[in-house]
Amino acid sequence: MTVLIDEPRWPAHNTLWSHLVSDSSLDELHRFAREAGIPLRAFDLDHYDVPSARYDELVAAGAEPVTIRQLVERLRASGLRIPQRDRR
Repeated sequence: MTVLIDEPRWPAHNTLWSHLVSDSSLDELHRFAREAGIPLRAFDLDHYDVPSARYDELVAAGAEPVTIRQLVERLRASGLRIPQRDRR
């Protein structure tokens, strides 16, 4: 069971955002997000978008900090990655 979070670096809505993913199951990801109080509306098919203000809190709650490259590689290896072309 591993929930991963990348560094906040994606700008939108006057803040930077991180991606929160699981490298084993969406159930695990949803459970972690629910327990952390992240709303379901932040879910985008294979990840949650979370604002930079929550980063340290989510790491303290057990999310493993990784680079964006590591996050994508592990998400792809898990079979949970939704390719950009399938997001429309």
